[in-house]
Amino acid sequence: MGTAVELEAGERTVRLSNPDKVYFPERGFTKLDVARYYLAVGDGITRALRDRPTTLERYPDGVDGESFFQKRAPKNLPDWIPTARIAFPSGRFADEICPTEVAAVLWAAQLGCLTFHPWPVRRGRVDHPDELRLDLDPQPGTDYADAVAVAHELRALLDEHGLRGWPKTSGGRGLHVFVPIEPEWTFTDVRRSAIAVGRELERRMEGRVTTKWWKEERGEKIFVDYNQTARDRTIASAYSVRPKPHAPVSAPLLWDEVDDAEPRDFDLATMPARYAELGDVHADMDDHRFRLDSLLELADRHEHDHGLGDMPYPPDYPKMPGEPKRVQPSRAKSPEDPPKSS
Repeated sequence: MGTAVELEAGERTVRLSNPDKVYFPERGFTKLDVARYYLAVGDGITRALRDRPTTLERYPDGVDGESFFQKRAPKNLPDWIPTARIAFPSGRFADEICPTEVAAVLWAAQLGCLTFHPWPVRRGRVDHPDELRLDLDPQPGTDYADAVAVAHELRALLDEHGLRGWPKTSGGRGLHVFVPIEPEWTFTDVRRSAIAVGRELERRMEGRVTTKWWKEERGEKIFVDYNQTARDRTIASAYSVRPKPHAPVSAPLLWDEVDDAEPRDFDLATMPARYAELGDVHADMDDHRFRLDSLLELADRHEHDHGLGDMPYPPDYPKMPGEPKRVQPSRAKSPEDPPKSS
């Protein structure tokens, strides 16, 4: 697998063992290629992860091997990588790494981490998100172009509520739009805001957008995945490598690039050149903080005027206050169903 190499990352040196191990057989990209990629986009990936509790999606034997999500910081964590204690919906806790420099990203790459999944919080306020993350997820029969159409309507909606979003490719067919917010609200409030956005898009783009949690109800539409804002749900960070054969990355975009972008064009080989030319096109995100008051007022109107309350949580969550029945519609009992005989 080759002799270990040492990479300079800021003021630190990170050792990379087995640098020639192939991680992406289809393209021939190695572990060293992944590490060098993260060095090339160092300021951008660090900006996306800085001080955020981060789950590591690890592929020690490459994308064709077994993988796992590492939430808890390993015992051999260097003392220069800080951690934060986060609480899961179950009530259990974990100490997760909170990268503050590119060397931490390389240290994780040494462990076979391809994708970084940061929480929408900073380690100083782990119960108060500072990002509203909106996930536009194409369902079967739709594609990136459909997500783009919804993204433009989303941009207009956010503008009406005094908000601004920063778009990026998911690394697949979808789009993510992140809105930096004041860390004043709970996960429940932020999720309620995402539901309000989804429902308003559903109203404006009837037949093209859905907030239906159950896949059997979504149809050929763009799903606004509001549960990505629930506690312990994360979205791959900007610049993260995605574990697909062609080695795509989640690419930050300018709004005037969204229409003509082709998600497959952003990968381990092409992103460094783009970054060298443009830098981090989301570098100014941290200069802004918006408020959710207007979206929460929209959620109130949905509830009071149309009887639209909470929506189902993911299946591993405990039953939440105000949540409707969490059962797949095709498996739900009809009031007229006769009781089963014993």
